[in-house]
Amino acid sequence: MEEMIKNNVDLNYDSTIKIKRYIKNKKKQNHIYEIIFVCIGTDRIIGDAFGPLVGTSLQKELEKYNISNINVYGTLENNVSYTNINKIVQLIEERYKNPYIITIDSALANKEFIGKIIVNEGKIQLGKGLSKNKIELGDLSIRAIVGKDSKMPKYNFYNLQNISLNTIMKMSDTVSNSIIEAFKN
Repeated sequence: MEEMIKNNVDLNYDSTIKIKRYIKNKKKQNHIYEIIFVCIGTDRIIGDAFGPLVGTSLQKELEKYNISNINVYGTLENNVSYTNINKIVQLIEERYKNPYIITIDSALANKEFIGKIIVNEGKIQLGKGLSKNKIELGDLSIRAIVGKDSKMPKYNFYNLQNISLNTIMKMSDTVSNSIIEAFKN
């Protein structure tokens, strides 16, 4: 079940409702003790900074509102990327019993999808746009389509380096605000 949300004024409301619905349904089905956000990306490449920007915002807001049982991996200070994801997954498996993992990442797609947020129940494939070995993670994924997928890793890497920081900031603010709204109630 994949749902796309346009990056507009209604995005906050729509994504908040969808995130809440997915989490509440999962809680009813399983006994979830911890919610883990894994915000993937690096601050060294603008197009890939979406995840760490969301993670940094979430961490600050969760502390501000004293929201417990939620953990964030992947911030501007401590990136979670393809190079250390296996270590993070192992850490999560050792620390938490039956966690609900929400992955947040930027993605490349067809030109008409740029600027959209995709909320998808299920795992996300990491490193796909750069033709890396497939790693899957998460119970819920939130992806921001930040640029065009040229189907060639060399060009995709170039595309990720040449994305507007303003676009990434707006999308990360929208997603992090939506998530906080989902947990404040």
